[in-house]
Amino acid sequence: MKKTRQGIVYLVGAGPGDPKLLTVRGKECLELADLVVYDYLANPALLSHAPVQAERVYVGRRGTGQYQAQDAINRRLVEAAQQGRIVVRLKGGDPFVFGRGGEEAEALAAAGVEFEVVPGVTAAVAAPAYAGIPVTHRTMASTVTFVTGHEDPDKKRSAIEWPKLASSHGTLVFLMGMKNLPSIVANLMTEGRPATTPVALIRWGTRPAQITVVGTLSDIAEKAARAHLEPPTVIVVGEVVRLREQLNWFERRPLFGKRVLMTRAKEQAAELANLLAAQGAETVEAPTIQIVNPKDWTPVDQAIDRLETYEWVILTSVNGVVRFMKRCWAKGRDARSFAGRRICCIGPRTAEELAKYGITADVVPAEFQAEGLLAALAGTDLARCRMLIPRAEVARELLPDELRARGATVDVVPVYRTEMPRDAVEGWRRQLEDRQIDAITFTSSSTVRNCMELLGGEAQARLLLQSVAVACIGPITAQTARESGLRVAIMPEENTMPALVAAMAQYFGGGVRVATATGRS
Repeated sequence: MKKTRQGIVYLVGAGPGDPKLLTVRGKECLELADLVVYDYLANPALLSHAPVQAERVYVGRRGTGQYQAQDAINRRLVEAAQQGRIVVRLKGGDPFVFGRGGEEAEALAAAGVEFEVVPGVTAAVAAPAYAGIPVTHRTMASTVTFVTGHEDPDKKRSAIEWPKLASSHGTLVFLMGMKNLPSIVANLMTEGRPATTPVALIRWGTRPAQITVVGTLSDIAEKAARAHLEPPTVIVVGEVVRLREQLNWFERRPLFGKRVLMTRAKEQAAELANLLAAQGAETVEAPTIQIVNPKDWTPVDQAIDRLETYEWVILTSVNGVVRFMKRCWAKGRDARSFAGRRICCIGPRTAEELAKYGITADVVPAEFQAEGLLAALAGTDLARCRMLIPRAEVARELLPDELRARGATVDVVPVYRTEMPRDAVEGWRRQLEDRQIDAITFTSSSTVRNCMELLGGEAQARLLLQSVAVACIGPITAQTARESGLRVAIMPEENTMPALVAAMAQYFGGGVRVATATGRS
């Protein structure tokens, strides 16, 4: 009889909301998971760390509404581990800071199930920090007290010692307390805390959707009602709240509160997403292209076999580098095979990617497109030169045509092609319909054309994008967007992702338009 493998449950703190605040150990556990049981406060983006085949179960723990009973969650964890599964219980913040992780650990221990607790960054500290409020400060608060704002309703009497809290000179941080905010401030003032004591309410702390409302004990409940604040909100009471005006760093980022639609291929979205997030934006993946292998590798393989006969190898994109070099490796070729060849890369990112394979580009034109390369080679005698261009199956013919016109023999081989994905369109299209998107980024002409089609044609797309700032990485992409009837609001001076994001930050944060519908401003 085959023995069932030993199961285990990892009680993992998901952190306060920003997915980059997940611990390294938490990520490691997710990568091992057979089952992930997650709650309302765990950022769904963290689920991408789990294997594709892992089961994902939402148990909806939140401050209001209906949710799965704790006993049912405990049973699910125990039963899954007893079946030999690796289970990750992904809990918002830290599992042992008002996260009921202690109860789950008790249930696992009682059932004899192996478990591990992976602490997380608690919202009690992180949310105030992202609002510019240190919970302790040498001259303002030497102590900090974490208090639940939502005690067990079955308790016969409250365990919160309001007289002691009110008389404390330190910082008070209440979690899960929005529903009881009026009674919290009333209890503190009744027990002697001055009505002028500063209070901050931070909703969805550490996320781009973060909202902070500041007041005093006397007026914070009224301000919260006017702002329609709902859970999850952290309540901070104390003099340290006054530091927010000086230390508010997160909400001052130029793209804070902006939701940006990214049309790049899914596997390429990370670089742009990270750059946008660093400027405060919330990103939405809306892949309008997907990168796939060419239908036939034969032309590529033949070019690789005669690589020594080429004097120039021209690489026009990061995708081209990755696909071509992987194919070279598959055929037993490496950097040594490029000895004696002159290598040209269009764009610094293309050159950086090539350097990962141990090859340094000889030429990187100042203008990161075909025209720039042609200008860079203007003084070079290309007569009878043999040139290889591994690139996309469909691309502009300007470069090979001009090189041939100068006397070169040019072989163009497709190392990848793009297709239009049809999955997961409804989600981001609905956000456009609901006017929830502030900007859309286009990084190639194909992303523009495919986006138009996925949105139901140019007329419908123009309607959905009329209030959205259109950002294009360069003039070729921008021209395609204009030909589709879109008004291009943002275009950088340089055709790179960092330059694109910098231009967006300038547009939204500085109020300066980087480009107009007719050209650069």
